Amino acid sequence: MISINYILECMPKEKNYFDDMWEVCLNENKKRFTRTKLKDILKKMEAFGYIKKYGHRSDIFYEKNYHYSFEENIGFINNLMFTFESKINTAIKNIENKKIFLDISKDLNSYKFSKYTKINYESLLEGMSSMFELASSILLTKEESDDGELKKELKKCFAQINKFMDDTNQKLLNERKTSERILLQKDFSNRIPKVGYLRA
Repeated sequence: MISINYILECMPKEKNYFDDMWEVCLNENKKRFTRTKLKDILKKMEAFGYIKKYGHRSDIFYEKNYHYSFEENIGFINNLMFTFESKINTAIKNIENKKIFLDISKDLNSYKFSKYTKINYESLLEGMSSMFELASSILLTKEESDDGELKKELKKCFAQINKFMDDTNQKLLNERKTSERILLQKDFSNRIPKVGYLRA
């Protein structure tokens, strides 16, 4: 996992070029990220509204991107919540009538099912990861904000995410065998980051 604030600290300039960031941003082992991994992290940071990407190819740079108004903050979060909820619901609908859980109960990592079922299952996991990371981001903003009204709305957004994810878990785990529950819960829980962190 990587701290959102740490990535922002690696962006001290108005225009932060990718190569400069790659030089100074280190992973938990104090080594540079691979370029691909850093690009993935920055892509997530952009999706959550922390930064904005400009330029192309060797001239790519990033700027910190803040939502200054209350309406912009909440509108942005609600749009992301709707996007991730839709992705998760679509994936569940596409796999619920298939024997996917029978297969994963044998070996969750073997993916012994059809190509399309695998795609839908991975889409479900990606949607869940994104929702967990959004919750992590919301809690970070709530902790660092001095705006009482914003904190109140962020609390509502977090509660809504919690309810949606609880309902999703119930839908996925209901009437499953113990072995299936253990494997699925392990796969889901591995995607929950600490507050203010993203999965790198």
